Order: sequence, then C-alpha cells, then structure tokens
Amino acid sequence: MSAQPLVVIRELTKSFMEVRALDQVSLELAPGHIVGLLGPNGSGKSTLLRHIIGLYLPAAGSCCTFGCEAAQLGPSELARIGYVHQEGDLLDYMTTAQHIRYVASYYPHWNRDLERDYCDRFELPLDRKVGNLSPGQRQRLAILLAIGFEPELLLLDEPAAALDPIARQDFLDLLLELIQDTERAIVISSHILTDVEKVIDQVVILDRGRLLRDCGLDDLREEYCRLRLTSLNGPLPDELPFADVYACEREGSQALLTLRRVPAQQLKEISDRLHCQTELLPLTLTELYRLVVGELGNRRALS
Repeated sequence: MSAQPLVVIRELTKSFMEVRALDQVSLELAPGHIVGLLGPNGSGKSTLLRHIIGLYLPAAGSCCTFGCEAAQLGPSELARIGYVHQEGDLLDYMTTAQHIRYVASYYPHWNRDLERDYCDRFELPLDRKVGNLSPGQRQRLAILLAIGFEPELLLLDEPAAALDPIARQDFLDLLLELIQDTERAIVISSHILTDVEKVIDQVVILDRGRLLRDCGLDDLREEYCRLRLTSLNGPLPDELPFADVYACEREGSQALLTLRRVPAQQLKEISDRLHCQTELLPLTLTELYRLVVGELGNRRALS
C-alpha cells in the first residue's frame, strides 16, 4: 500500500491584484521523495510553498497539509515542517550559538548530534553575531534551524543561492542523507538546475502560475531524448521520419536530433530502413526544463 501524501493540493488559485500567481494547481507530495520545484521568477513557486504552511490563503481550491487545511495548522503540525525561505530572516543581535539554542528550545526532539555534525561540516562560527555573518553563513544557519528538529516535511526556497560550490555540494549530500528516512518529503525550489538534478526524483514545473509538469524525473527523461543517427550507406535523407523534432544538427553522414522519445521497436524499424546506427543520449534537467517551457511558449504563439 502506497504511503499517504503529506500535502494534497486541489485546484489551488491565488491572485495578487491583477496578477494570477497560481492558476488551478493540483498536486500531491508523498513521503520518500525529493521534489524539484522549478520555474522562472514570478512562476508561483514561493506562493505555492507559503500556501502549504498556511501563510497564504487560497482564493479558490484547497491546500491540505498532514490532512488538515493549511490555514488551520496548529503547533503540533507546524512542528513537523521545516522551512527555509529566500529572505532568511534571523535574529541579528544573537550569536550563532544563542540563535541555535533559542530555536532548539521549542523542539523537545531537537537532534544535538545532527547539530554538532552540521556546525563542524559547514564551519559555522558559533561565537559570531548573526548580524555579522556573511550571506553564505546566514544561509547555512537558516538551513540548520530548519532541519535540526528532523521535520517530516522540509520546504526549501532557493536554499543554496548564497552558498559557494563546495558548500552547495555538501548541502546536496546532506539532503540525500535526510531522505533516507522514507517518511520524510523534501521540496527544493532552485534556479541552479545542475545542482538539484543530482538529488531530486520528482519534478514540478510552474510557469505563470500554471502547472506544466508533475512527474518523476525518470518519466521526464523517458519523454524526451537526444538521438544520434549515423548512416552506414551514404548520406542521410533530407527528410527524417520523426515527429516532434525540437532541434536537428547535421554534419556529413550524421544527424543529432532532440525529439520526443521514439518506442524501441519503431526506432529499430527506422534504423533498418535508413541503414543507420542509432544512439540515444540523455538530456540534462536544464535541457528538459527548456523543452517543457518551450512547448508551452509554442502553444501560446499558436493560440
């Protein structure tokens, strides 16, 4: 039996003045997954996360977290959610150590071992005032405050934007460690797709408040591919028998196509008919993202 989702969103709609921030978004967040929440600035990512914790109320539709309307979340439910937002508001007058102890005092099950390991790993200066920390150090502290009580639902809104490349990699490794608890779900919103690709297994793509994709990363990789054709008998024909070709580069007896993935049997039939070798090449998450958003742009241009 599959685990019950931690978050269930149905037809969620939210507007700010004349701007539709979320437009009938429906999705579920299940435990055991790291979800990449992707989209350009203004796509509705932060608005969606704020609905999950009850900071925003739906104009229409619903958002339930832990089986409860998010607006009705009480202390016991909120104590199961870790949240790192872009602004990262912290108490500047405290030292790092004081801030950690202050937040930890609200959580009876705060993990001191995790805290000590994290502070060593990310070299947090415990005796320095929070107001004197660098942006990267502040970001590291905000992350610790969100994970120290080992929440079931961890929401990360651009958490690694201020981290250097080595710290970002350490942070991604940490996420993989945290998700070993299969009752936990992690949602990470980020513009650094090359980073999140290393850890996520589910993709949610928003654009102008609309949900474009909610699927497994492997499923998205099955939807699109890059195909190299190499002719074994003279040049390839001018017209190649593929639908939904998004890009094509040709040189001599070779062609490199970006297209919607072709079933294996159909690909073999085309290969035999054209007398060519075929090689399927994976696409990066950045390339997949551009294809999904690009398709939407093409539909808008035709409408």
